[in-house]
Amino acid sequence: MPRKPEYDRDALIGRARDLFWRHGWAGTSLKDLERELHLKPGSFYAAFGSKDALFALAMERYTQEGVARLTEFADKFGPKAALKAQTTFVIEAPELPSKACMLAKTYAELQAREHVLAQKAAKHMTEMKACFTNLFRRAQEAGEIGQDHDPERLAARYQSDLLGLRLSAERTDVDAGLIAADIAADLDRL
Repeated sequence: MPRKPEYDRDALIGRARDLFWRHGWAGTSLKDLERELHLKPGSFYAAFGSKDALFALAMERYTQEGVARLTEFADKFGPKAALKAQTTFVIEAPELPSKACMLAKTYAELQAREHVLAQKAAKHMTEMKACFTNLFRRAQEAGEIGQDHDPERLAARYQSDLLGLRLSAERTDVDAGLIAADIAADLDRL
């Protein structure tokens, strides 16, 4: 009879996500993963199959948590306030392993290699944009922004602004807080 694994798979995916988020796909070796997850090679392969399979799970987790956080912000504060809060959260949350977006980092790193994970990162970025679109629609329905705006176009611009903001937050010569405030102020003008 096979032994039951002595680890929390969900917790391991979260730890792997943080490692991949910090170091990227190429910068994270199997040995790094085995060390971080406290798994021997056989246990690693039994649990996840491959580095790429674990990376895909980590990106999925990253996306699910982002959507859940935005939905929670919207339910608590309203859709427009959620969009504004996200600009500050992504650059100030101390628990994040990196300020830059894991999905954008992955896409930039792996697209030139035509790696399948680049397409998965793009798919997850599309899911995030759909979440933003939904929040802009909800903000319109609540009368928080004008009806003359296209929610999908607003979402695409917002996502682009966030990606730039998050990359700027990695730099020491840029005040990302000011950029976040500008993005939030732009939302107030809609």
